[in-house]
Amino acid sequence: FKETCLAVVFQLSMWESNVSKSLRDNNANRSTNCGSVSVAFPITMMVTGMVGNFLAILLVCNSYRKRENKRKQSFLLCIGSLALTDLFGQLLTSPIVISVYRAGLKWERVDESGTLCAFFGVCMTTFGLCSLFLASAMAIERALAITTPQWYSINMKPNVTKQVLVTIWCLVLFFALLPVAGVGKYTLQWPGTWCFISTGDRDVTGNTFFASTFAILGIFALLVTFSCNVVTIRALVVRCKMKPNASQSSKQWERLTTETVVQLMGIMCVLLICWSPLLILMLKMISNHTSSHQCKSDVTLLPSQDLQMDCNFFLTAIRLASLNQILDPWVYLLLREILLRKFCQMANAVSNCSLDGQKICEWLCDHDIACKQLTLFNGLS
Repeated sequence: FKETCLAVVFQLSMWESNVSKSLRDNNANRSTNCGSVSVAFPITMMVTGMVGNFLAILLVCNSYRKRENKRKQSFLLCIGSLALTDLFGQLLTSPIVISVYRAGLKWERVDESGTLCAFFGVCMTTFGLCSLFLASAMAIERALAITTPQWYSINMKPNVTKQVLVTIWCLVLFFALLPVAGVGKYTLQWPGTWCFISTGDRDVTGNTFFASTFAILGIFALLVTFSCNVVTIRALVVRCKMKPNASQSSKQWERLTTETVVQLMGIMCVLLICWSPLLILMLKMISNHTSSHQCKSDVTLLPSQDLQMDCNFFLTAIRLASLNQILDPWVYLLLREILLRKFCQMANAVSNCSLDGQKICEWLCDHDIACKQLTLFNGLS
């Protein structure tokens, strides 16, 4: 009987050991599979982001120097600032991520002191919020130019725009530095290739306040951008309907309205798709007192299935937000210029328009939408 009991105990011990080993292996494989992404991914994002934003900056600088573009200098300053912000965001964060990938996804090999994690978190917070608020500033500027063109032409001077942009940068940077001063915390996030705001450390002073404020400010910026773009679209449609149907200016208005509505819809879709998942998930994780860095624990500690799903989704959400820095210059400037010139070339080739029509097409191709709208509105007022 004694030998039988010892045999049963031995079998149970072996079974428990095998199960524990199996669970550890499964968790390790799950963490490795979810976190294993080729280094080509961050390299591709960095290169495409740098090329697009650099081209946008060159185009803005070239347009800003022209005398005939004085009335759209505020718009050019806004879009140039957005491109510059996105460019610096790529330059300061992407090389760190690439270095971590080359170090075998071991952050401690790149950042032994831990100071680089705080720097990375400040950059993520600063350039993320700056992009959102600059998009809101552009939406407000566009709505004012469309709805109140006379007030806009009198009051919206380049100096005012510069002061607003500097204020946005300074306030966002001050907010991002709060964890360095002890309010909130930046932690290494799963799978260990990036640092961001901690959403689950209740013991850290002001951490819940800091993380919640970031998410709320981001959602507020999205709502402002969405509302102003809706106001702009409505004003454009109303103005277009007021034009006589048979007039040449009515056809121009119809074409410009269509182009602008499509562009504004694209801007809203890109912002919502890129930023909504991250901001909403942050609020969820804050309410549940969970954080992405809990998934990178020792493989012997199994995170719950819900937490693992949140970590996977959180990683995807931050990649979508980073993708916004790549799409910004194309949505706001480059793609519009390309499509507009293609439209003019096709119009000339298909309709074989008259000399006056060719002049109109050339004028449309050499001026951006904001300037065209403001010129037409001033003519109507």
